[in-house]
Amino acid sequence: MSALPPSDWPNRQHSRIVEVSPHRWHVQQMGTGSDALFLHGAGASAHSFDPISSEIQSLYRTFVPDLPGHAHTRSPKGRSKLPLVSSDLGRLLNSENVTPDLVIGHSAGGAIALEMVRQGLIAPRHVVIINGALEDFKGAAGVLFPMIAKVLALNPLTGFFLSSGSQAVSQARSVIRSTGTELPDDKIAPYARLIGQKSHIDGTLAMMSQWSLAELNRALPQIVTPTLFLHGAKDSAVDVSVARRAAAAMPRAELVVLDDVGHLAHEEAPARVAAHILDFAGPGSAN
Repeated sequence: MSALPPSDWPNRQHSRIVEVSPHRWHVQQMGTGSDALFLHGAGASAHSFDPISSEIQSLYRTFVPDLPGHAHTRSPKGRSKLPLVSSDLGRLLNSENVTPDLVIGHSAGGAIALEMVRQGLIAPRHVVIINGALEDFKGAAGVLFPMIAKVLALNPLTGFFLSSGSQAVSQARSVIRSTGTELPDDKIAPYARLIGQKSHIDGTLAMMSQWSLAELNRALPQIVTPTLFLHGAKDSAVDVSVARRAAAAMPRAELVVLDDVGHLAHEEAPARVAAHILDFAGPGSAN
């Protein structure tokens, strides 16, 4: 059985559990106006948008789900490939009568946003990609990393390697720092709690092991939705060159490089990121 997040989870008062087969989704909905869909990255959750959602919800009704297998969304195995995640999210949006005017995706969530547009599942006026993970791993990493993730995802002993308490905080800080991002302890704390959740680790590994972006990349020139790429120059997880290539491939895309932030730009510099988003997208369309 899936359950709501603990009472002290970010924006817990806006949490709901929504059953749309084959998932039991955890979603958070806030604000008024036309709809803005937020899609977090692999290993994160809806909480990661808390720093910017308060800025956006003054002009939009924000809809923020936990992705399949992540955090408080419960999912069956075998639904982590990009086309499946995208189509399942499309069914969720239809069930909840959410019609995104604006879509904001971070890291892998950026790929999901563009895939949903490619499939015709959504037709937003604007898309914003924050530090988008839009290319497959190169060279040896392209063979070894997905293979390792697949083995770990299928290994029932994975849970024995989970961390908790101060060890989880230290591990979360180390992982976040390795992406070029520095966060204060209060923003690291949710990640530390996720590290101790076996279903979340399994869901993250399943997504990594099944991730393939070749088809999406071939389709980028056909995606005509106005798109803003925001990318931290210090991102050591996804190089800014990935955003440059994607923006160059798309007919109506632009890139803004944020000089002094890393992979979690929206948590590291939320006011600046929100300002860029609202300057690009403006207020939502009339309902």
